[in-house]
Amino acid sequence: MHKKKIKVNPVDQVLQVLIYLIIIALCLIILLPCLNVVALAFNDGADAARGGVWFWPREFTLDNFKEVFKDGSITSAYVVTIARTVIGTFLSLMVTTMAGFALKQEDLPGRKIITMLITFTMLFGGGMIPTYIQYKNLHLLNSFWVYVVPSLVSVTYLLMVRTFFEGIPDSLEESAKLDGCGFFQIYLKIMLPLSKPVIAVVGLYTAVNHWNDWFAGAFYVNDTNLWPVQTVLQQMLTKAMSSQQEVTSIAQALAHNTVSVTSDSLKMAAVVVTTVPILCVYPFVQKYFAQGAMIGAVKG
Repeated sequence: MHKKKIKVNPVDQVLQVLIYLIIIALCLIILLPCLNVVALAFNDGADAARGGVWFWPREFTLDNFKEVFKDGSITSAYVVTIARTVIGTFLSLMVTTMAGFALKQEDLPGRKIITMLITFTMLFGGGMIPTYIQYKNLHLLNSFWVYVVPSLVSVTYLLMVRTFFEGIPDSLEESAKLDGCGFFQIYLKIMLPLSKPVIAVVGLYTAVNHWNDWFAGAFYVNDTNLWPVQTVLQQMLTKAMSSQQEVTSIAQALAHNTVSVTSDSLKMAAVVVTTVPILCVYPFVQKYFAQGAMIGAVKG
């Protein structure tokens, strides 16, 4: 028997090569700027000011990171950031999943009205001043809980979780009710174990939002000991960039060939310091990420 040869369409081959080239180009567009940031972070600031540092440090130094950690405030800020990220993400997931499970119940009184009112908050906000007054009335100003309480529920994530719950067969819930399970038992023993993909996605988004937030610390907290790392670095970079001695220090460093930390090198080191820790979370949720995001998007 002669094996039948499968003819490959030349057009398909060209399209496949083109797709590979586009994917490689997109990867390089994302990867190369990241490598440039890392190279500048580990490069001498005065040397980097000359230009020509792309993807590898020309004069390796840790002075940029020493400057970031110099006064010790960044260490306490990391404690605040980690605490708000862990506590805020856990409480947000608990409230969001419980609310999503409640809105999933078709016999919930006023279900459509509640959903409409919740969705309405996505279109309009109170504004900066009313928000500040509200936080003041709730005694959240200058408190750790100003980072956690206002962000307990995101309407987008709530609707995503509710949509995911609606995709779980009702027969599982009905069988559990026949076995004597209440709503809280169904929520813990059925809904949560089956919802790992959407929980991973919502948890990751929430954690990233907590980690990257500098606004709350800058506007709602006066105690510098309660500032998160993003606020501390934002204040540090603002002072560095507004320094009148910046140009003079660079010129002197270039003339005497000494190590110097510039605002640009300090900025790159700050980016590395704040980005690397949260990137370490991605490998643990990667297997759930694509599935949860697609379910929330397609069924929404």
